[in-house]
Amino acid sequence: MSKDSSVDCKQKPGVIAPVVDLKRCEGKGDCLEVCPENVFEIRRIGESDYLKLNVLHRFKLRVHGMKVAYTPNANACRSCGLCVSACPERAIKLARTA
Repeated sequence: MSKDSSVDCKQKPGVIAPVVDLKRCEGKGDCLEVCPENVFEIRRIGESDYLKLNVLHRFKLRVHGMKVAYTPNANACRSCGLCVSACPERAIKLARTA
């Protein structure tokens, strides 16, 4: 999938932000590929996030290379929903920021 700058976004930036469920995310990067606002990055899970997970989810992460999606540019999200649709693990939801 490729980024499309003509996506009909629903909100101004900063109203809605994607939330990634690290228990489900496998770091495949589909969200990164479809996001027109460059909200996502795929990287190694942070130690504090890793330690919050139970043993089963830690094992799953190891199997999938310890990679997950983070949202360093979440405030740029315009609520197009492409990331939610693209995620094969259904690990992303959109939530109001305030």
